[in-house]
Order: sequence, then C-alpha cells, then structure tokens
Amino acid sequence: MRILHILDHGLPLQSGYTFRTRAILKAQEARGWQVAAVTGPRQKAYGDAVESVDGLTFHRTPLVGGGGPVAEVRGIVAFARRIDAAVDAFRPDILHAHSPALDAVAAWLVARRRGLPLVYEIRAFWEDAAVGNGTGREGSARYRATRALEDWAVARADAVTVICEGLRGDLIARGVASDKIAVSPNGVDLSLFGAPAPRDSALAASLQLEDAETIGFIGSFYDYEGLDDLIAAMPALVARRPKARLLLVGGGPMEDALRAQAATSLAADAIRFVGRVPHHEVERYYALVDVLAYPRKKMRLTDLVTPLKPLEAMAQGRLVAASDVGGHRELIRDGETGTLFAPDDPDAIAQALAALLDDRSGWQARRERARTFVEQERNWSSNICRYEPIYQRLSA
Repeated sequence: MRILHILDHGLPLQSGYTFRTRAILKAQEARGWQVAAVTGPRQKAYGDAVESVDGLTFHRTPLVGGGGPVAEVRGIVAFARRIDAAVDAFRPDILHAHSPALDAVAAWLVARRRGLPLVYEIRAFWEDAAVGNGTGREGSARYRATRALEDWAVARADAVTVICEGLRGDLIARGVASDKIAVSPNGVDLSLFGAPAPRDSALAASLQLEDAETIGFIGSFYDYEGLDDLIAAMPALVARRPKARLLLVGGGPMEDALRAQAATSLAADAIRFVGRVPHHEVERYYALVDVLAYPRKKMRLTDLVTPLKPLEAMAQGRLVAASDVGGHRELIRDGETGTLFAPDDPDAIAQALAALLDDRSGWQARRERARTFVEQERNWSSNICRYEPIYQRLSA
C-alpha cells in the first residue's frame, strides 16, 4: 500500500497538527506501508524541494505571495501542481488529504485527473477554529464560506475520517451518510512518549518548585484554551493551598495578555512562565507537575474537537483536570481517569484543583486507569488499524 498524505504543514514545524501527522506516518510505515507527504504553501517553503525530516519524505509547495481570495486560489493551483508532481514521483495507491478543506480541494483536482481514490481527514472545522483563536466570527460571510467549502470537499471525497465522535455527529447532522465517516482518534506514540521521565531536581529548583504542589499547562496559548480563567483561579487556590504553583509551558497569541494578567494577580508569585520548549524536552516539565489543567472555554470548537495534550499527560502518568466540554468528555471519565469542572468559571477551577490536592489517596489508581485508557484505546500502534479497511476498500 502506498499512501500520499496531503498536508497544510508538517515537520520540522512543531504543532499538534504536525505531531499527529508524524504519528500517523510513522505508524503506517511500521505497518509496512509506503508513505510520503506534500505540504502546502503555508509551510512557507522556497522552491519545489523534497526533504527528509525524521526519516519521512516531504514534497514542498513553493510559497505563494499576496493575500485574500485571489491568493488562496493561486495557492490551491500551486498546491495541486505540486501534488501532481509528487504522484509522478511516488506513484501512490491512495491520496489522503488532511484538513483544512483547501487541502482537500487541491487533492481532489489531482485525484479526479489521475483516477485515484481520495480520503479526506477532518481534524477540526476551520471556521470554528478561527472563532476559537480570535481570527473569525461565527456566522460571518467568511465563516459561512469556509463551512460551505468543507461540505463541498466532504461530498467529493471517497471516504471521510474525523478525529472524534463530535465531528462525526456534526457531519451526520448535515446529511452526510454515516457509513462514509470513520473515526480515527487522537493518540499517543507510546514508543516515543510513553515512559515518564524522572523528576529533574535541578530544573525544579531553577523554577522554585522544589516543595510545590504544581498545577501545569503545556501547550499553545490560544484564547479558547481558557488560560485566563486558570490564572484567575490562582488566588483562591493559593489561599486554600499555600504551596500551589502554576507552571505554564508554551506560547502563542495570548502569551502577552496572560503574562500581563499574571503580573497583576494577587498570586503573581505563584505563577511561572517557561516559554516554548523543544518537543524532546517536554517530558522534563511533565515530570514536575502534579496536575495538568485544561480549562478550555465552552464553544463549538471545544465541544466538537478532542485535544491531544490530555492524552500525553495521561501517558506520562500525570493527573488531569479539565473543563466539562464535549471534547474533554470523550477522553476523561470524571472521578475515574480525571476530573471535570464547569467551564468558564475560575471558582470552579480553584475548587476542583484544591479538592485534588487535599486528598491524594486515590491518585495512583487514577493515574493507572488513565494510562491504561491510553494504552488500550489511544495508542497509535493500534489506532492505525482504523485506516486499513478504508484503504483496502478504495484500492479495490
């Protein structure tokens, strides 16, 4: 089986999108399939390069200048041209396009001309993602146009995969046949990210966390992540648990605003910003944290889409506390594998975290249940099997 993946962007860029992509491609290679990828103009490559990154082959689409709808059309044309060249070089059996819908459009142009089957994988509805990160408005003309393009791409793909039940249910409500949609959930590559690192005492000392009860967030600082609510919860948490500290690892559009908020907080001395760290060092910071907190705000994006980071935390043997939104409920069983608290409510966050820190008697059992869930249901070595019947049906 030879699969050519069509991507918005890929390694060496680092994001949840690229980490999922790497896991898929590596797991497919381990299964004996041949894989390659084409990245779109947003990779900002120069020239028609073919690169090997982490042992994976990426065909690059040249950067397309300008902005607005005209530039997007030019980008689709350039992307399709590069996909077509990659088909000549790689000779795939399947084209597997990953969201956004622009990638599916470019892939469909090539699939139609070449007579190749097309799988379209949706990781999020990008009109909702734009609302979540503050670059779009629900119901706007651009929002409606992006949603219409998504529907267009889904209708023309030979098969559709999504990362969670929330996205599948939304597509079915739009009239997509249920047997056209398969779920390939987010997962963890336990061969890469499965063994918890030992606590680094020197790192803990450098962050003044030697004797702390550490709440952590490791990820991207987008508005929908609700980190402003987590910072707002800290004064009440510290009042109840004086050793509580908040460790924020990562960066993103909200970083400056969050740092400013933390600086004026009554619990400012209890909040630590680390900034972005290389992915291979992330485990050192997981090892310092008692509870990983994910206070996502309630909106369409967070109700429909499951995040990756709570799974990584579970794989690392950390406790997880998260807002009670649809995406989290697909991953966390309240009181069994994690704790769920009311979204958009700093007081609820403080109460939930304080209750966890007050009573540690069930921590180890909860960690073990969460780790078992990842091993059995969110492990990429087994997740990858979900693609096989789709590929076999379309190849036949």
